Amino acid sequence: MNDTLPWLAIVGIGEDGVEGLSGAARAAIKGAAAVFGGTRHLTLAASLIHGEAIAWPARMKTAIPTILARRGEKIAVLVSGDPFWHGLGSLLADLVPIAEMTVFPRPSAFSLACARLGWPLQRITTISLCGHPLPTLIPHLQPRARVLALSADATTPAQVAALLVARGFGPSRMHILEALGGPRERVRETAADAFALADVGPLNLLGLDLEAGPEAAIIPRAPGLPDDFFAHDGQISKREIRALALSALAPRRGERLWDIGAGAGSIAIEWLLADPANEAIAIEADPARAARIRDNAASLGVPRLDIVAGEAPAALARLPPPDAVFIGGGARTPGLIEAAWAALAPGGRLVAHAVTLETEMVLAAARARLGGRMTRIGIARLEPLGALSGFRPAMTVTAWQVEKPWISA
Repeated sequence: MNDTLPWLAIVGIGEDGVEGLSGAARAAIKGAAAVFGGTRHLTLAASLIHGEAIAWPARMKTAIPTILARRGEKIAVLVSGDPFWHGLGSLLADLVPIAEMTVFPRPSAFSLACARLGWPLQRITTISLCGHPLPTLIPHLQPRARVLALSADATTPAQVAALLVARGFGPSRMHILEALGGPRERVRETAADAFALADVGPLNLLGLDLEAGPEAAIIPRAPGLPDDFFAHDGQISKREIRALALSALAPRRGERLWDIGAGAGSIAIEWLLADPANEAIAIEADPARAARIRDNAASLGVPRLDIVAGEAPAALARLPPPDAVFIGGGARTPGLIEAAWAALAPGGRLVAHAVTLETEMVLAAARARLGGRMTRIGIARLEPLGALSGFRPAMTVTAWQVEKPWISA
């Protein structure tokens, strides 16, 4: 073993075991004082392990302090395939300088799946259902799309098939790929609405060739989803108004939104749909509405929405700071605008709506202090008028939007 190598070796291992490892990867395992890995990984590499073999605890992240405590010893960490593709490598890289580690990747399960199916990986949506709720898949259910999804366990394929059928994607082709790259590899195909496999192995990945039926529930990619996509009690930013609000909020990848007075949660949910890296916190004082927001978030595929049941501004005190704030209700509450503005990151956007003259006056006063612009939005919808039809105006909405300036050092 070369003592000049970094102390930490991260080794990707496939179902073909030690035969698929390079000479350098084998040497790293042989020379390690301790080898961490899942029980399956340790079994695959058993012939090379001369030091202590340590299986992952139930929560793999809890082993990281133990690894870090042994800095200076030769340590090997075994992971599946590519350590930086839904793997432990990225977690360790947040805590260990890259100069202190050597990484030996193997093909990821996604790469192996594309090799078996003949799919171009750069055109495929890839997600993990390991540790993520099943509804995470919902936004990716688009006609003619292809999705590769890592399964949590042997039950995931049946659950996905049921979800596809429920969402109107029953004709979709499902490829169930098990134990890829090893002697137990198996690839099978079925329509989602004909799924009847009862012997799926726990180590599997799904290739979904999506086909929408005539009544498929498809989530459009543009902002301003139909109002009936959301369960609500009337407290919802209507579709056209919501589209304009989201345009003003201008979601950017990885940013966090506070949706204050969230109502049905529609603004926060669409913010999350804009990018899978986005975060949002819905602040809602009414418990029934807060519960409804949670249901809406799950049904639209963003169960990661954080919901805070409480009155603003008090409920804002301990929240992580936002990059954007939407105030859909409660702008007249003393101190609310000031608290939101103080928490907002430089360069962040604040958008507030008013439908009453009194709230409009509050927004006008805030504009006088902080700047920004105000827009009055009038929408009229065609509705039956006796035997004929006519346009009925909705309540006018006044929108104030302002960007927090950058403060020079």
